[in-house]
Amino acid sequence: MGEVSTIGMDLAKSVFQVHGADASGAVLFRKKLRRHQVLTFFAGQPPCTVAMEACGSAHHWAREIGKLGHTVRLIPPAYVKPFVKRQKNDAADAEAICEAAQRPTMRFVVPKSEQAQAAAVVFRARDLLVKQRTQIINALRGHLTEFGIVVAKGPAHVPQLVRAVEDGGEPIPELARPILQGLIEMLQALDDRIAGLDREIAQRAKEDETARRLMTIPGVGPVTATALAALAPPAETFKRGRDFAAWVGLTPLQHSTGGKQKLGATSKMGERTLRRLLILGASGVLRWAARNGAPAGSWIARMVSRKPPMLVRVALANKMARVIWALMAKGGIYRAPAASV
Repeated sequence: MGEVSTIGMDLAKSVFQVHGADASGAVLFRKKLRRHQVLTFFAGQPPCTVAMEACGSAHHWAREIGKLGHTVRLIPPAYVKPFVKRQKNDAADAEAICEAAQRPTMRFVVPKSEQAQAAAVVFRARDLLVKQRTQIINALRGHLTEFGIVVAKGPAHVPQLVRAVEDGGEPIPELARPILQGLIEMLQALDDRIAGLDREIAQRAKEDETARRLMTIPGVGPVTATALAALAPPAETFKRGRDFAAWVGLTPLQHSTGGKQKLGATSKMGERTLRRLLILGASGVLRWAARNGAPAGSWIARMVSRKPPMLVRVALANKMARVIWALMAKGGIYRAPAASV
């Protein structure tokens, strides 16, 4: 029996499953471990490759197991699924992870440091608060609609909702008015917290040299620039800008066969926060171009004249992602291209 070369570990909250194999792929052991046994088990193993599916807790375990002298590999779950044989259970998952890690062409996720994960918390928290704000706005709109008061969608129309609730002349039953007032107070508290996080993000953007350079790109503001610096992997992870755009999920899916190329909808893979921010930034650039007029012969002018608006937004976000990779990989600031004649 050979020495263990690769260990696949299926992560969980309490009970972990490990699968060990030698260099030829032969099975050496299958074990269940309680959470407090994991590090003790790996401390007793010779230095080897430890593979896990990339998930929320995987980066923590990658750091801790890496300290014991092992080489840790994180694999996207979608790349592990084809190796699962028949029934899905913890043992089958651990075996599939082990087999996937031994493939020479497998792609891996770069483990994040504690600082990188900590820097991402502000964006996760802001997204949560924005969702809660949207829920409360929609709840207010829905309740007022029941009493015959119709208000348009969007945060811009919140003052109209507030006036309707506070106006005693509106046909709102007094039994419901204090409850609606409570929702408004929650909405105002969320606005204050979101504004505080925005100030924190703007301060980080000023202090980060990479974020300052990225903000020279049209459509990239403090939130997007700081999110890129915090959430994106190192630029050297990707060979070219298209690879970074594909990681963000801004490239089309392929349904090609028999030499016939067929492209589908946007893949929407990778980091959804960055994808959303880039599309919002591209939308802002297009709105500015619609108000002020795009330069004749420019890429935006040509695309807007012959393509649907949403397609142009995603295509521009794709271009922005490629420019962002170039600035992160090679340094410098953004320089606008000259319009073709």
